[in-house]
Amino acid sequence: MSESRLGEFEEIILLLVGILGEEAYAYKIEEEFAQQTKKSSTIGAIHSTLNRLEKKGFLDSHMGEPSARRGGRRKRIYIITALGQRILRESRDLRQSLWNQFPGFAGN
Repeated sequence: MSESRLGEFEEIILLLVGILGEEAYAYKIEEEFAQQTKKSSTIGAIHSTLNRLEKKGFLDSHMGEPSARRGGRRKRIYIITALGQRILRESRDLRQSLWNQFPGFAGN
């Protein structure tokens, strides 16, 4: 596995960025997190995790277009980098390998 590891929350946020595509901005990620996990988070926790993932090189971001709906403000859109995709694959493969060795769960 890569030297840069993902915590569970980081992994979920990274996966949600991939799921949301061009809609991967902090508020939408927070909504999707609540829907997918049935747990709540704060926008601050989402922002700090996105910043950390970007510093690790797992995400890139760019500013979207201003919208009247947002009072002319722009939102930061996140995308997964090649390194981010690789770390997700490594994490998935490790977990799958461990689950396959777990008696009673192997092959399920």
